[in-house]
Amino acid sequence: MELIISYLSRFCMIVAGTALLLLVLLATGNVTMRLFGIPFAGTYEIVAFLGALVTAGALAHTQRRKDHIMVDILTDRFPPLLKRVLDAVSDGLSAGLFGIASWQVYEWGNMLKENGELSETLQLKFYPFVYATAAGFALLTLVLVLQMFRAVLLKSEEQA
Repeated sequence: MELIISYLSRFCMIVAGTALLLLVLLATGNVTMRLFGIPFAGTYEIVAFLGALVTAGALAHTQRRKDHIMVDILTDRFPPLLKRVLDAVSDGLSAGLFGIASWQVYEWGNMLKENGELSETLQLKFYPFVYATAAGFALLTLVLVLQMFRAVLLKSEEQA
């Protein structure tokens, strides 16, 4: 299970990185073309869609690597067992939050799909990007659940 999640999170990170590159190229190209009076139509929409892919795609991989900002001034002084318990509780609560977020974003995508919601300028369908965001949240949820179980069942890396 962990190996599958590892591959999925890396894939999502590659998608996020590609989306970020496209976002930067599009925004830079649009600014450059504005100088000549011919901006790209729908740049704002595409940048927003790509931004959603960047954010949702990077969450799980970043969590797996523990690259998110942590304020551990207080917990550094706690004994290892208490740190593991706090990590497990934190991961469990976060998994619950992102699990609910994933479900609700998925439901929102269903509503957008049923209503045939399109972007204003380019008439692009919203729901694929919303589903991708829900998938990113769901993958983050799985990573958090795995980390919670690891904190509860296994010794921490400092104790190993």
